[in-house]
Formats: sequence, structure tokens, C-alpha cells
Amino acid sequence: MFRTILSLSYLIPNIYLFIRIWQLFIPGRFRVLYIIIYGILFSVYPLTRIAGREFPESIMQAVITGSNHLLPFFLYLFLFVLLTDILLLINKITGIIRGDVIKEQSVRLKMLFVIISLSLAVVTSGIVNFNVIRSSEYRIIIPARSSHLKELRIAFVSDFHIGENTPFWFMENYVKKVQELDPDLMLYGGDIVEGGRGDMMEPYEKILGRIKPRYGVYGVLGNHEHYSRQDNGDFFSNAGIKILADTSVIIDNSFILTGRHDSHTRTRKDVKELMDTVTDTLPVILMDHRPTEIDQISRTKADVVFSGHTHHGQLFPINLITGIVYELSHGYLRKGETHFFVSSGIRLWGPPVRTTGKSEIVVVDIELSGSE
Repeated sequence: MFRTILSLSYLIPNIYLFIRIWQLFIPGRFRVLYIIIYGILFSVYPLTRIAGREFPESIMQAVITGSNHLLPFFLYLFLFVLLTDILLLINKITGIIRGDVIKEQSVRLKMLFVIISLSLAVVTSGIVNFNVIRSSEYRIIIPARSSHLKELRIAFVSDFHIGENTPFWFMENYVKKVQELDPDLMLYGGDIVEGGRGDMMEPYEKILGRIKPRYGVYGVLGNHEHYSRQDNGDFFSNAGIKILADTSVIIDNSFILTGRHDSHTRTRKDVKELMDTVTDTLPVILMDHRPTEIDQISRTKADVVFSGHTHHGQLFPINLITGIVYELSHGYLRKGETHFFVSSGIRLWGPPVRTTGKSEIVVVDIELSGSE
């Protein structure tokens, strides 16, 4: 079912694009060339899905790279052609520009040039945005209860999707950025690793292992660890990340850290059942890969909740959809006495282009009120 929806979401907009570009912009003498060029570009994405391992790895990697960049290009080409159709309809009704002027071939070619240039510009800016790591910093106050701490700085990262092709320079920049932020506690919110051969993943484990904050490094698993069968792998232990799966730890007798199973896990505990197992004498920090059940969680002992998964839509206008699906698709929300944070992710799955949100490290400075 999912593959059918994915195929249709690729096929239907491309049919519209092919027909409208043909009708609006392509002179008769260039239409054969147009069919060839569009056919080649259109075929790149399906080829990455049907091509087998009989193709050399270098060729397959080039095809996959091309596909990953063509998908967002087609998206914005579609949106700009659709916008052009809307503007042409408005002009037909209002008559702001004479119809014979718009029909001139030179004008139509200039319009096509602008549409393609804008699409390329958006994708290019999205590539740059994707590769720049930024921090989103917040300051909140929660009850200290019996904790002796006055302040706690947490760095939170989700949706790394580390695989064999993740650039080492990006990983190095990430570790350097975290070290500059100097958190007391490092948290990972799931979908951290896609996986690969053990010898290929070892360098990534060593790079992540250089992050050693005062109170340690913890994480939860996401749906992609399940898909790539990394939920039972050694990656996290080798990288120095302690995974919490419907379990809690008391850290330095100062706060409680709880991590949930992802919602795809059938044995996942109800959030109330899970939170009833922790004491209410210390502040409680909860990690939950998906930002669901916000209302239920706000009625538990959780003081601070960290989630990811949404990528904040990754590509406009998909962020508008995630904004409807999730009460909090990205950023910060206080509900009741609980503070919720949702990261747009440090990297992405699929096209290496981000036109909404940012590749971020969420940093939360917590002031514990009432501590001695």
C-alpha cells in the first residue's frame, strides 16, 4: 500500500508537469528533444528502486545521488509550474497583461528559464541549509524537588540516520559543535543509525564516542533502527550511548531519565504505566521518539520531554502536513507543567535537501527552582 501511494505521488505530479511544460513552453521543433530529456530525468528515481546489485557500485551510487537531488527539484518545478498556471488564470480573468504578449515564444521561454532557475535555487539553498549544523537554545524552569542541582544543560539530537555514506566531515563538525556547547547530558532521540557492515560503521562509533559529558550519553530507538535491524546491534554500546527502552535511570541522585520504546513496538508500555514506576521526588526527563500522546504525557510526572521523527516536514510544503498531524511538529511547547521539545533532526533520510527547519542540536538550559 505504501509503495503504491509513493509511486502515485511521484507519477501523477510528473504527468501534470510533462503535459503543462509541453503545452506552455516547448516549441514544436524541440518536442522530440524534450521527450527524451524529460524521460531520462523522470526514469532516474524508478531506476534506483529496480536496479539490482549487478550494476557496479560506483554507477549505482551516482544514480542514487542523482535521484535524491532530482526528487526535490521535481517537487519545486511542479509547485512553480502550478503557480504559473494560477497566475495565468488570474491574468485571463483580470486582463492585466495582454494575451498576445504572454503567448509570444520569447516570453514563454523566459518564463521557463525563471521557473527552472527558481527550482534550482530552492534546491541549492536546501542543500546548503542541510549541511550547516545549528543549535536551537532554550531556557526553562522546573521544580527541583529533592534534587541538589541548580542547573542542568542538555543537548538533544534526533534523526541522524547514520549510514555508510554519511560524510565523516559532517560527523567531525557535529562532535566539535557539541563539545563547544559543553552539555552536562547528551541525549539521542531515535533514528540515529541506518547501519551497514560493521567495519564500515566502526569509524562513526569512534567519532560519537568522543562525546563524554558529565552525566553521560543516553538515547532511545526509533522506527529506522527497527527497519535496519540495528535495534539489537552493537552500534550504540560501541559509541558509548546507553539505550533506554521503557526503562528509567536515576542520575547522580539528581534527576530521573526515562526512555520509551518507539510506538512500532507492540510491547511498549502505556505512558502512564511507565511513568507510575518512577518516583516523584526528583525531576523527570522523558525521551519519546515520536511527538505523540502529548496530552497524555502532560498529565504524568514528566517535567521535560524530548522527541524527533518529524524532520519538520523536511521539504516545504510537507511541513504544513506535519504541522496538522502533530500537535508539535517542531520547536517548543509547554502544556500543563510539562515542557515539550521536538527537533527537526540533525540529518535526514532520503533527499539531502532541507527547505524547512534546520539541521539542529537542541540545547536546553534547565534551572531547577527550589534546590538547596
